[in-house]
Amino acid sequence: MAEFRIAVLPGDGIGAEVIAPSLEVLDAACAAVGGISLNYEELAAGAGVYRERGVAMADEAVQAAEAANAILLGAMGLPEVRYPDGREIAPQVDLRELWQLFAGVRPVRAIPGAPLPLADPRAAEIDFILVREQTEGLFAARGKTEQSASEARDVQVITRAASERLFDFCFKLAERRKERGHAGVLTCVDKANVLGSMVFFRKIFDERAGLFPGIEARHRYVDAMALDLIKQPWAFDVMVTENMYGDILSDLAAGLMGGLGMAPSGDIGPEHAVFQPCHGSAPDIAGQGRANPTAAILSAAMMLDWLGERHGAPKAEAAARLIEAAVDRAYAGGDLRPQEFGGPDGTAAVTRRVLESMKVTA
Repeated sequence: MAEFRIAVLPGDGIGAEVIAPSLEVLDAACAAVGGISLNYEELAAGAGVYRERGVAMADEAVQAAEAANAILLGAMGLPEVRYPDGREIAPQVDLRELWQLFAGVRPVRAIPGAPLPLADPRAAEIDFILVREQTEGLFAARGKTEQSASEARDVQVITRAASERLFDFCFKLAERRKERGHAGVLTCVDKANVLGSMVFFRKIFDERAGLFPGIEARHRYVDAMALDLIKQPWAFDVMVTENMYGDILSDLAAGLMGGLGMAPSGDIGPEHAVFQPCHGSAPDIAGQGRANPTAAILSAAMMLDWLGERHGAPKAEAAARLIEAAVDRAYAGGDLRPQEFGGPDGTAAVTRRVLESMKVTA
């Protein structure tokens, strides 16, 4: 029996509302597959905690999360709760820096039967992964803004060590996808026609590409990529980019799936990983049972997949595939319509359909 400790951070707003069904689906998948046990520890963090205690995540909560095998996060932050300098409360970003969660992995896949914004029939073929570097770039200026009465300056940082680590991760990811029948193409997204730091970024990408001859290395400027993701998103396999560019493009990419409620993510580091839906805390719908849990459920599947690969636990990977197949089956008939899409189905209805579909899939 493979046993894993999971730190659960529900967070703010709809965070707890999408985490609860994710745990329910996780337990059902593990029971169906057998041979795997998840032990959860719920930890407090987020804007609500900051408002009450003056700290977004207490040291003991950080230590407990660090001791876990993986972290599952709901959503954090509330628009009205901010640090004295005006920034939103975002302990999930603090964890990225603390644990060097350098690879922000954003899978984007058209789920059969789910509403898609692009009318082109090829939109059903969308299946790519966007990876953003998460320890430097423009985000390195977070909390370090140089400001006077007449000017504010945020400095972008690109280092060789962080870039090499990122690119090697992405080339290996492209290799694994190629083994599963994908194209085996990695596209570097930058702004090397304007910024010297991006010239440096691209130079290192090209150097590392030589170590992975089985993967085709390509380039796109970030503005051209934004255009291409609307015109032909089915043409891409794996993409890698700087922190801020990735932050923006990942929301665009989530839109290709139908919305943030469909988009999972994982923040991967050398030793730790945090998995969370791409959406925020959505306080405007919190407590109403309207939140779409699909992104959180798929993030939980990503967590199982990472645990299985990292610890040599094929049962965990099998449970991940079972969850993904159940989500696909739940939407396949075309009659499941979360309220995110203007349909009638709230959190409970979506969860129920996924669990019912899992019984059929298993």
